[in-house]
Amino acid sequence: MKVHSKMNPPSSCGRIEHLGLNVVLQLLVGVPLEMVHGAARISFVYVAGVVAGSLAVSVADMTAPVVGSSGGVYALVSAHLANIVMNWSGMKCQFKLLRMAVALICMSFEFGRAVWLRFHPSAYPPCPHPSFMAHLGGVMVGITLGVIILRNYEQRLQDQTLWWIFLSIYVIFVLFAIFWNIFAYSLLDLKLPPPP
Repeated sequence: MKVHSKMNPPSSCGRIEHLGLNVVLQLLVGVPLEMVHGAARISFVYVAGVVAGSLAVSVADMTAPVVGSSGGVYALVSAHLANIVMNWSGMKCQFKLLRMAVALICMSFEFGRAVWLRFHPSAYPPCPHPSFMAHLGGVMVGITLGVIILRNYEQRLQDQTLWWIFLSIYVIFVLFAIFWNIFAYSLLDLKLPPPP
């Protein structure tokens, strides 16, 4: 497997609107999360989202490049949604439902645009459009790590059980993707196209 095709920096984006929406979502969601939970926790969720997005693309959409920070941004937004649900009764913000709706609308819009671009013919035929699977990898990591890492201010016994379930899901996903990248290409005789 060509490592360089899956290891683009998270700040490189294909189009200006993609970059713009990622920056806006990072600022609107990442800064408040960082103020509440600390920079270390939020940075870990973000970087884990970028890595999981790349792993998701390497498993499900092997011929597409990974571009941008969508995995990390979607991890932040999904962690934000998990945080709101986890701490629903303890949050004093009167706009919880509105915040969730805006986050879901932004995520749906960008994901729909990414799916459309992936299957729309490229203006530069040798260069395929970036994959949308990084978005889904980021969502999965954001929900699981959002429950695991972010603080739950009303922890009950059932929340501890949920914590272990989400930790197991996260570990299984990462291990599966890593083993897939190590063994699937030789076992299934898969060939990646050469980079453009």
